Amino acid sequence: MQKILNGINNLSIIVRECGCKSLFLVIDSSYPYLCIKEEVESLQIMKKVYFSDFTSNPLYEQVCKGIDLFRSSDCDTILAIGGGSAIDVAKCIKLAVLAHNGRDSLIPPMVTQAIPIDGTRIPFIAIPTTAGTGSESTHNAVMYYEGSKQTITNDEILPDFAILEPKVLKSLPLYQKKCTMMDALCQGIESWWSVNSTKESVIYSQRAIALVMDNWEKYIFENDSYAASQIMLAANFSGRAINIAQTTAAHAMSYKITSMYELPHGHAVAVCLPEIWDYMEHHMDQVVDTRGAAFIKTVFNDIATAMGRKSVLSAINCLQNMMKDMELEKPISQNKNIDLGVLVNSVNPIRLRNNPVVLDKDTIHALYDSIIS
Repeated sequence: MQKILNGINNLSIIVRECGCKSLFLVIDSSYPYLCIKEEVESLQIMKKVYFSDFTSNPLYEQVCKGIDLFRSSDCDTILAIGGGSAIDVAKCIKLAVLAHNGRDSLIPPMVTQAIPIDGTRIPFIAIPTTAGTGSESTHNAVMYYEGSKQTITNDEILPDFAILEPKVLKSLPLYQKKCTMMDALCQGIESWWSVNSTKESVIYSQRAIALVMDNWEKYIFENDSYAASQIMLAANFSGRAINIAQTTAAHAMSYKITSMYELPHGHAVAVCLPEIWDYMEHHMDQVVDTRGAAFIKTVFNDIATAMGRKSVLSAINCLQNMMKDMELEKPISQNKNIDLGVLVNSVNPIRLRNNPVVLDKDTIHALYDSIIS
């Protein structure tokens, strides 16, 4: 059972609780500038080993460097500090170190299998420095293998402790704040309409959406501290929701947009979601969720209500207006016809199975046509 704690002051307590003598820190490029660095550096531990040799979309080869360093350093505890990529890299390292097949457990076909490991052997602490993915509270990790995105899933890579410290958001670049916040909002929405949603995941989804809608303007435009704490909480709730229900079409269609147009993940998802929601709202006869079209219609209305809107179309317009207010524009293509073909073929049909309304290739093509300028 994961423990979620508020405040960096909990870190030293957790480290002592874990009996840590040698700490393996997975950090990203933001670490030297973080306001919590002093608390981390002052930990009374015999040895600290740092790993940061990875990119924002981590590659398998980069993760392997971390695996080798962890094994050679003889560390007993993992601490990940950073955005979703840093936490994902730490998850991959933990899985590969503990799994019988080692680093092969991260690549096809092993990545699709439930690999048994004893995750308690390596305590794992995560401190997110962005408010978006909620990766600190999921059992999923993302990396790229031979150019393709791989999602690693294992219950034992869920961090044992997640520390939420909103003051780290204060110095984030504005564009990054916008993109990560929209990722949290989209995760809250997608997890709610996912075919895998449960009563528990819906509670998390509702809280994530409401918190974003109540605080996003002060967070983005005023850099308000309280709003930042609420957005960080929203991101954590969205992570917990996605951990149960998984993402749907908006995420599935966003990945190639990220790589083709160098658009951050949250931005890419956010340009997809309103178009997809509008399509689904007008094609309720194509609902594939076994709970039926009436159920999904209610879900859509409930999401709109959580957003503070009286109708689904009003909620969709609200999302589009948020994007305009934050100047998060649609990607522009120089060769649209060619790009559309690449985009359509990039969508993983397995990821679309979570979507409540079926999307065939022609529909996906039409959606991309409206998403890409």
